Amino acid sequence: MVYDRERYRREDAVYAEHKQAIANGEKRVLRRTTTGELHSYPGDEIGFSPGRGQAQVSTWWGMAILSTFGCVGFVAAVAMFLSPLWIGEGPSWGALWVMGLAGFIAWYGFKLARDEYKAARLRKERGSPKPGTGYVDVDLLELGSRE
Repeated sequence: MVYDRERYRREDAVYAEHKQAIANGEKRVLRRTTTGELHSYPGDEIGFSPGRGQAQVSTWWGMAILSTFGCVGFVAAVAMFLSPLWIGEGPSWGALWVMGLAGFIAWYGFKLARDEYKAARLRKERGSPKPGTGYVDVDLLELGSRE
């Protein structure tokens, strides 16, 4: 890794601005952008945080697709639950687990897609960069600012 004095100065300035905003009572999130730069985001500009590991959904429309699959799974589970009734038997109670899981995936995916859509729209309006994955180690920033 190459030492970049200018980048560290910019990061110190962003961190100082972030600490000042927190002290003023603002809800802020300190994150790296997709380009690796440090940025202090207002709380409403952060939708959901894609994970730290395997490839995961990172856009609102990707999460909406996941929510759609949850809805399809829920409808299929309702059909599984009710299908024995059509031949004169009792309902298939085991399908309730599938129904609950698919319903949760649909609801949670919709909620995350909605939040990310709003955050992406606000970032675009305000000209903020897209946040990257993971969090910033504030202890290391504190360590660097004492020098």
